Amino acid sequence: MDKKNALRAGAVSAGTTLMMLLMTSPALALTRDDGDDPGSGISIAETIGLYVLLPIVLFLVIAGLVMVLDKSDKQTAK
Repeated sequence: MDKKNALRAGAVSAGTTLMMLLMTSPALALTRDDGDDPGSGISIAETIGLYVLLPIVLFLVIAGLVMVLDKSDKQTAK
């Protein structure tokens, strides 16, 4: 019975992925829309800072705040 469920789940996943790929059209991304006014691009350093360094810094800040503000009782070994 598990084999049937796994096969069904695989078929549904594959069908969903195929439909999503067929319904998207990356060629339309090259066509400019009326009123489209893109700004200037950003440099590689700005891209790395925005999409790599900033999320890492935010993660470290949040993790640090959680550790510092943790009010749970510390478990001591007996």
